[in-house]
Amino acid sequence: MSEISVRLLEEENWSEYRDVRLRALKESPEAFVASAEEEEGYEEDRWRGRMRRSRRLLAEQGDTVVGVVSVGSHNVETPGSGELFGLWVDPALRGSGVARKLLEAAAAQARQDELKHLVYWVGTDNGRAVAFASSFGFRPTDNRRPMEIHGVDDAEDAEELAMVLPLGNSAGVPTSL
Repeated sequence: MSEISVRLLEEENWSEYRDVRLRALKESPEAFVASAEEEEGYEEDRWRGRMRRSRRLLAEQGDTVVGVVSVGSHNVETPGSGELFGLWVDPALRGSGVARKLLEAAAAQARQDELKHLVYWVGTDNGRAVAFASSFGFRPTDNRRPMEIHGVDDAEDAEELAMVLPLGNSAGVPTSL
């Protein structure tokens, strides 16, 4: 297996982000709030706006895109906190370290952007994701919210848990998210 690299996308890379985002939505619809059908109709301006609003990191193996994650603070009310979201890894490479490389790059980017914490919302019934986030240093909080999933009938009672990763010298967890 060749080396996995992670790079930050710029606004002009909007079509690369669009392509991997649509791929992720089609492959793992239960993991996202949006649907591929909804986002396929978005115009270039909307994709560019997304690129300006949050950081998009792409994992590649050679010339093949194998994962993506986003970091942003536009939906986070706590100053100095950002949110990790939209994490997706190609199913053939899950468990191979791609997600860890994406999280390492996301945490480094968040530090560079002078964020003090990263919040990651994880489904409470997704033990694998909770364990993975914990192994990376994310800590569970008492904050919960209903999970919003398109196209999944039995998700009515599904819930997400906010996990927080302190960045830099900050050891505390914000009290409000």
